[in-house]
Amino acid sequence: MDSFDTGAGGILRQPKAVWATAGASVVAFMGIGLVDPILPSIAKGLNATPGQVSLLFTSYFLITAVAMLLTGFASSRIGGRRTLLVGLAFVVVFAALAGTSDTVGQLVGFRAGWGLGNALFVSTALAVIVGAAAGGSAAAILLYESALGLGMACGPLVGAVLGNINWRYPFFGTATLMAVGFLCITAFLKEQPKPARKTSVLDPLKALGHGGLASAAVSAFFYNYTFFTVLAFTPFVLNMTPYRSGAVFFAWGVLLAVFSVIVAPRLQARFGSLKVLGGSLVLLAADVLVLGYGDHTTAVVCTILSGAFIGVNNTVYTELALGVSDAPRPVASAGYNFVRWFAAAAAPYFAPKIEEWTDIHVPFVVAAVTAVLGALVVLVRRRALTHEAERLEPAHATEDGVTVFAN
Repeated sequence: MDSFDTGAGGILRQPKAVWATAGASVVAFMGIGLVDPILPSIAKGLNATPGQVSLLFTSYFLITAVAMLLTGFASSRIGGRRTLLVGLAFVVVFAALAGTSDTVGQLVGFRAGWGLGNALFVSTALAVIVGAAAGGSAAAILLYESALGLGMACGPLVGAVLGNINWRYPFFGTATLMAVGFLCITAFLKEQPKPARKTSVLDPLKALGHGGLASAAVSAFFYNYTFFTVLAFTPFVLNMTPYRSGAVFFAWGVLLAVFSVIVAPRLQARFGSLKVLGGSLVLLAADVLVLGYGDHTTAVVCTILSGAFIGVNNTVYTELALGVSDAPRPVASAGYNFVRWFAAAAAPYFAPKIEEWTDIHVPFVVAAVTAVLGALVVLVRRRALTHEAERLEPAHATEDGVTVFAN
């Protein structure tokens, strides 16, 4: 039985509310990679340095990290549906304002507001999909990762097509698509029951007191530094036209989607979650090291190839974060994301700085080291993570080589 079939437990047979939420999630994740192909164009259009333009990621993810503490607080009081709509409204407004920016400072500020909306939406969307999806939590996570992969793949392509006309257009395009998502959520998603206990701002931090969740978050912190060095710094190294850069990151996103949705579950079923995660992190470290020291063609190939390892890592980390502790999923997700998104904010800022202080190769050396550190955390803390890894394995069985997810 294929996990993508249309039977009762298949990922494709979902309520309209789930598809509306997943569709809006695609656009939300598009916003992360949207600016990748046009970073050089933005720098040129606003007379900004690469370091200044990279702050588009830093402000976005710094606010996203802090806002993670507010997501559960908000959704447990006003409900998941309203939290999603508030987040979408923030994205629509600030993405549109970003397109009107006259200075890099304005653009960085509007991206921060965009990050707040994205935090409210993305964290709550995962909980909504898990709660409403048919086929159990495994199918829900697979659907969420599919949305992530599709969004990360399409973001650079949309950014390239619109950005080749004018660097402002991708921001207006995102605002329009998220407005459509707002209407779909309004039409198809009914309000879900509020949790019996209201979540406090400190609950995600308290959840990190669990050794397994803290270990997953710390490992993901190091991994995310590597991830966003590739995403935010590589476009300046490749120095390509928006179309070519968009094509590179589209191919990167396709690999990310395929490996997160199809390959990762099969590898987990055969080798176990922790072995797959540790091995993928080491391979990612080797890949970015070659990326940093190779010629232009090698850099392009390694950039695309990194999507495969990133896709595997994303899936395993998400499952670990949601299941390793006894904390409610939204609380565990918020605590985990609070830690890891700080690295996503740090990498775009430090990578150009490290290049200024040293040379263009060293930022990738640092990224390779952080990936290895992420693998070492998994190795050293494997006992704390083993309970969840073992619990996940029965959920993945194979019939004739096709992955099946248990309900």
